[in-house]
Amino acid sequence: MFNALKTFLAELRSEPETIRHFEAGDRRLAEAALMFHVVAADGVIDDEERTHMETILSSHFDLSVEETKLLIEDAHLADLEAIDLYGFTSVLKQNLEEEERVTIVEHMWEMVYADGIVHELEDNIVWRVAELLGVSQRERMILKQRVRRRREEKAS
Repeated sequence: MFNALKTFLAELRSEPETIRHFEAGDRRLAEAALMFHVVAADGVIDDEERTHMETILSSHFDLSVEETKLLIEDAHLADLEAIDLYGFTSVLKQNLEEEERVTIVEHMWEMVYADGIVHELEDNIVWRVAELLGVSQRERMILKQRVRRRREEKAS
């Protein structure tokens, strides 16, 4: 009787197993987790940022609406569980050419500018990720200016 009660209480405390749709080494998950991390840096993820992330990921990886939503859910969980950014950037650096890594940094700038406000923490995260991906400071700043100009032109 006592053991049955103990088992019952242990089951109540245990977390349900989370279903993952993308493997830890999947470059799509790594990129999405970095994008999620940068957009969450200011403490607020608004609808515009989430929609922009969905648009970029679905277009870049040719995903359906449902697949994109699952990717973002998995990215959010992966970001919460991550100790640092290295786990994500190492997957990308090992599996992507320089041009593709530059595109990732550009996507991160897109996320920084999605809400119209560049937060200092977001800027710092892009800087660290670019460094870990081997994207030069010069290239990072060119990408930042390019994305900013596109956002300004779009707003006009």
